[in-house]
Amino acid sequence: MTPTRFAFVKAQWHADVVDRALDGFLQLIPADQVDVFDVPGAFEMPLLARDLAASGRYAAVACAALVVDGGIYRHDFVAQAVVDGLMRAGLDTGVPVLSVSLTPHHYQETPQHTEFFRAHFIQKGREAAEAALAITRTRTALRPLAAE
Repeated sequence: MTPTRFAFVKAQWHADVVDRALDGFLQLIPADQVDVFDVPGAFEMPLLARDLAASGRYAAVACAALVVDGGIYRHDFVAQAVVDGLMRAGLDTGVPVLSVSLTPHHYQETPQHTEFFRAHFIQKGREAAEAALAITRTRTALRPLAAE
């Protein structure tokens, strides 16, 4: 039987922006079906995502973070490691792990940028919920075929 719960992991760096992804996610998936977990930053998401996916309690795990270009190349390495880790967590466990991790170049903590990305994260959270629901439906529909 497919679990009907979803996990949502969110990084606390730029939480005022990143938390909006959860708002968007909850527009499509009821809050009583979502367990929310905070991690310090994006780099910590893949490990927790893997553990949550492996628990067997979740139909999908969504992870949200904002990896900012601070003028050094570190953000490129972090962003790549996070996306690779999330993909590996999903492949290793067989549970969809979705990324709402954005890596804007030239992000500045100005009111204009903050408001733009807050709105963008709401949209990305909705898209993650749509993907979680769609992949769950598809995988559930495939189960009878696999039994044949």
